[in-house]
Amino acid sequence: MSKQNHTREVTTSQVTTPEKAGVEQTSVIIEQAASPKAIVIFAHGAGADKSHEFMAKVSQHLVAHNISVLRFNFPYMDKRLADGKKRPPDRMPKLLPCFLNIINQLSEYFTDVDATELAKTPLFIGGKSMGSRVAATITSETLAGELKEDIKLNRKVAGTFCLGYPFYPIGKPEKTRLTPLTERHKDNSILIVQGSRDKLGDKQAIENYRLPAQCQVTFLEDGDHDLKPRVKSGFTHAEHIQSAANAISEYIDSVVSR
Repeated sequence: MSKQNHTREVTTSQVTTPEKAGVEQTSVIIEQAASPKAIVIFAHGAGADKSHEFMAKVSQHLVAHNISVLRFNFPYMDKRLADGKKRPPDRMPKLLPCFLNIINQLSEYFTDVDATELAKTPLFIGGKSMGSRVAATITSETLAGELKEDIKLNRKVAGTFCLGYPFYPIGKPEKTRLTPLTERHKDNSILIVQGSRDKLGDKQAIENYRLPAQCQVTFLEDGDHDLKPRVKSGFTHAEHIQSAANAISEYIDSVVSR
C-alpha cells in the first residue's frame, strides 16, 4: 500500500517555564506528507490562530510540495479561543520558549515516523507576521538576549521563512524590527515573502534597508499584510498564497541542495 498525506490534530502538554515547571496546553495540527523532503513548523500571527484559512491554505500547498507541516497555537491564543476573551499576544520572553519547546518535542508529535528518518529530515521554521518574527529571532544571533532562561535546541534548524514579516508597527515606520534579520550568521539564510503594499513593511521601505545577503525577499505584487491583492491588480489571493508556498518550497530545495 502506498503512503498517503494525512492530517491530525493533537493537544500536548508543554513546559513553558522550567524553573516553575509550569504547564500550559498547546494545540497542534500535524499535516504529514507521504514522502517529506522537509518538515516545517508554521506559527500563526498575533490575531488569527493556527486554523485560520490563510494558515490552512499555505499548509495545504506545502504538503502538496512534499513538505510535512506542524501548526500550533501559542498558549495565549488557546486561552482566547477557550474563554472568548480577547487577550493581547504574549511578549517575546513567553513566545520564544513556546516555539523552542515545539522544536525540541518534535518526535513527540511525529510519533508514527521512524526516529532515524525524522532526524534525517531537514527542519525549517517560519510563520505569519508575529510568528515569523519569533522564528526569525530563534535563528538569529539575538536569541540569547531575548530569553529569560537558557533553552538549547536538540536539533538543527536548516532555514527560516517569513510570510508578511512585521518590519514595523502600522503607521510607525521609524520603529523598525530589523535585528532578527540583520544579526545573522552568514550561513544562516532566511526567506521573506512580502506583499508589496504591506502596511507593516512595504516594498519601498524594505528596498531602502541594508538587509544582509542571506536575507532573501520575494515581493508579491499589490499584496497586503495577508498577501491579498486588490482586484484591479489582476492577481488573486489564491494565486499569491500559492506563489508564497512555491517560494518556500524552492527555498527549501535550495538550502537542502547546498
